[in-house]
Amino acid sequence: MADNEKNEGIINEEETAENEAEEKQAKSGRIDGIIYDDDEDDNGASGGGKDDKKAPPKKKVVMVDDMAFFLSSTKERLKKYYDFFPVTSAEALFELLEDVTPDVILLDVNMPDVDGYKTIKNLKTHEKFCMIPVIFVSGKTDKASMIKAKNYDANDYITKPFNIETLIESIELQTEPSKKWSSRPLVLAVDDNPSVLKAINVVLNEKYIVRTLSKPENLHALLDIISPDLFLLDCKMPVLSGYDLVPIIRASKGHRETPIVFLTSDASVDNISVAISYGTAGFISKPIIREVLKDKIDNLLQDFIIMRRIRHSKH
Repeated sequence: MADNEKNEGIINEEETAENEAEEKQAKSGRIDGIIYDDDEDDNGASGGGKDDKKAPPKKKVVMVDDMAFFLSSTKERLKKYYDFFPVTSAEALFELLEDVTPDVILLDVNMPDVDGYKTIKNLKTHEKFCMIPVIFVSGKTDKASMIKAKNYDANDYITKPFNIETLIESIELQTEPSKKWSSRPLVLAVDDNPSVLKAINVVLNEKYIVRTLSKPENLHALLDIISPDLFLLDCKMPVLSGYDLVPIIRASKGHRETPIVFLTSDASVDNISVAISYGTAGFISKPIIREVLKDKIDNLLQDFIIMRRIRHSKH
């Protein structure tokens, strides 16, 4: 089965509307599990004029997913930036790798015959392919899946549906690690209300990478894969509250001083005092006001951005 179950754990930007014509085109392009592109080159056909400048080669991105239409829609969003090679099975992937050496592989978890975990194991134990970065792109948001991906040496784990900027940022970080200093800061928002998470994403994603988590019990597993530069935590959530998450964050490698901001609909003096007692960088009242959220995050991350640039200038 494909990763088509409802995503209950992480809510990102809504996917664009899907249309039947694209699905038909995607299916018709399948040959032995590989979807070939007959579209005209994005740059357009141009004559070899003497003033033409040769564009640098695009990075090669291979995506493995048994849902042909999902491959087609992702390709439409990435083909401007990368040479995109969609395949529908692990078998088709290894056939393609005989002819194409990708810069990164995007890998689904749930696939028939050979799933994503077996596929990455085969990649990592193959002398020719073991150094290719692998990013899981999955609808599975449970803790066990994230931990398993980490144990198989996945470079990142992105959940469906995803913000395309988040995926591009991950691809760039894995393919050009020397340029990590130039990436946008990563903000992780944890709230059990999908509407709040969506609002945070809309406000912040132009300037920051935004990851959102609606199941706080999965935070520990997620921190094994990503390293946020700032946390936004809802104070009151089922299973684990924002206060319960603070010790988990502080015990995680590299997060003893990472800024934490609480989100609360209870702006009483007592609640604010509790938030302060946890050594947080502040709190934001709900409903969230766009400019208040933006200004708060900008101010807290300003020093982070400056220090990162200073570290880079020393190299």
